[in-house]
Amino acid sequence: MSDATPGAVVTTSNLTVRYGAQRALDGVTASFPPGAVGLLGPNGAGKSTLLKSLLGFLVPDGGSMIVLGLNVAASPAEIRARIGYMPEIDAHIPGMNAVSFVAYCGQLAGLPPVDAMQRAHEVLYYVGLGEARYRNLETYSTGMKQRIKLAQALVHDPDLLFLDEPTNGMDPKGREEMLDLIRDLAHNKRMNLILSSHLLPDVEYTCDHVVVLHQAKLATQGPIDELKGPRGSVYELRIKGDRAAFSLALREAGLTAYAGEEDVMRVFVPGQEGAHALFSLASRHGAQVRHLRPSLPTLEDVFAQAVGEE
Repeated sequence: MSDATPGAVVTTSNLTVRYGAQRALDGVTASFPPGAVGLLGPNGAGKSTLLKSLLGFLVPDGGSMIVLGLNVAASPAEIRARIGYMPEIDAHIPGMNAVSFVAYCGQLAGLPPVDAMQRAHEVLYYVGLGEARYRNLETYSTGMKQRIKLAQALVHDPDLLFLDEPTNGMDPKGREEMLDLIRDLAHNKRMNLILSSHLLPDVEYTCDHVVVLHQAKLATQGPIDELKGPRGSVYELRIKGDRAAFSLALREAGLTAYAGEEDVMRVFVPGQEGAHALFSLASRHGAQVRHLRPSLPTLEDVFAQAVGEE
């Protein structure tokens, strides 16, 4: 009997993982549909622990996990053979050049040596390292090392890709190119992937669905467009007066508010109350509204509402 959600590539049920007395995951029940899914949360939320548990590297203290229709507790090696994993930390072998390293990873995944070498050349060109494929890995920059980690995760053409903070340490241009690669994998090559990140723009650009963790618990999950949907209105707001006191008044009124750029607050007003509720609240608390305009909901708004960010 399977606990998997129909159609999901990954399902967890009441998953709990402890490090000593500390709970890294606390009763997480989540479903990851096919396509590109963002695993989103601040550092320490439990994202890497979840990926390592799904790979069978960590034995949970409670709950169950189904990956690609297989129970992780019963078939961890079979699952790992079908997954490409780009870890957060570097995992290179000094003294090897890029094409030898990626080919070696392909052989570890079960490819014959000739096929592994051919695939290594192909994926290195795909990730933008074709001209540098004969250089030793220790000569690579941080951005190039991120690309080589993606290449080794792709070499055996996995059914599911785990990407753990794939833009770590990259400069703006390299980060943009990495995100374009991930978006291409998901939307053009139709690869199932889970992107673990604390960076909301990365997830919003590449993914269609999101699972949000906060303090080891599931905060929310679902299609990003639906979570950003019309459950209320979002406003950009700037006031003259005691900003801290007005922020407290917003929270006491049940409105979600958090700091945006410069001195602008983003405020979520549920239901149909709209801007009138903000003007009334400002008037009651002696604050002057200097700037107010409606804004389109973003994944940042979804995240702030899910985790109760202030």
